[in-house]
Amino acid sequence: MPSKYLMIGGFLGAGKTTVIQRFARYLDDRNHTVGLITNDQGAGLVDSAIGRSNEFPVEEISGGCFCCRFNSLIDAARNLTAETRPDAFLAEPVGSCTDLVATVSLPLQKIYGDDYVVAPLSVLVDSVRARRVLELDPDGRKFSPNVTYIYRKQLEEAENIVINKIDLLDDESLAGLRDAMAREFPEAKIFEISARDGTGCEEWFEAVLNAEMNVGRFLEIDYQRYGDGEALLGWLNMTVEMEAENDEEEFDGNELLKSIAVTLRETMQEAGAEVAHLKMTLTPLGDPMEIAAINLVRGDSEPEQSHHLLDPLDDGELLLNIRAETDPDTLESAARKALQAEIVEARGLKMEISHAEHFRPGMPKPTHRMTEA
Repeated sequence: MPSKYLMIGGFLGAGKTTVIQRFARYLDDRNHTVGLITNDQGAGLVDSAIGRSNEFPVEEISGGCFCCRFNSLIDAARNLTAETRPDAFLAEPVGSCTDLVATVSLPLQKIYGDDYVVAPLSVLVDSVRARRVLELDPDGRKFSPNVTYIYRKQLEEAENIVINKIDLLDDESLAGLRDAMAREFPEAKIFEISARDGTGCEEWFEAVLNAEMNVGRFLEIDYQRYGDGEALLGWLNMTVEMEAENDEEEFDGNELLKSIAVTLRETMQEAGAEVAHLKMTLTPLGDPMEIAAINLVRGDSEPEQSHHLLDPLDDGELLLNIRAETDPDTLESAARKALQAEIVEARGLKMEISHAEHFRPGMPKPTHRMTEA
């Protein structure tokens, strides 16, 4: 039997990782095997670490989006098939990627249709960010026009628009967002959920599992503007190892994560950077199953911790991923400053940065692009 291929897109900070973990658990509870495929422009992904900590098989594709690394996507699916033969693949594309139907979904169906049944593309949105993009909250912090272009193109090609974090809006604000989505993107089905507590998720899960993609919908897109929008975003990934000066000292890993996130937010606000997504995990060295995780999804929001460590640490490995509309060098400087201040100066821990990369995404060059013509 062919496996179900479920791709869940959405802009940076929409909550894709949280909802994919909940979707994977939903399938697992119903005795369906599942494989996760994570994707990013860089290496050292928080998303992969969280998936493995939840004991799901994960394949990571780095160095480009699914559309530009299509053959790697197929290899990842085959690796998972050889390992666990999943009934369903849950794939999370890069949060700044669009045009996924023509470059990923349709090629999968046309070239590998005997192996995969491709579900309709779902696009997740952060309810607060979506209201700002649709100009329902004109005073909120926004992205520049070319970054907003990508955001709106994601919504335009979605068969399912999934409004996430509905718990952050009152009834009137949510109704206004729902009406605006229906008015501007009338071909999409609209779902309202909270990935954090599960509200509304089952209805959407079942709708996706019981449908196949509409092969007649294609996106008209200006690739030059798309590439220009991605190039405005700075990307940073770091892996940091830390340990106490002696074996008898311990530190609170949960408190440390929050302190780093707050310091980074303040540093980037001073630099005029608008945060798209900042996420971190902290695990004891050699024990990736015990994990703390924290997210910051807007420059004027508070960090939210989704996973907590049960015990104090004497050492740890920190994964830091930041995506923001700013120069990558600004991200690198802010990250090093915050890490030095919170790990070394505030707590007296030893610190070593074992992996670091900061860059702007390059111009998207899809392996395939299939249209109706």
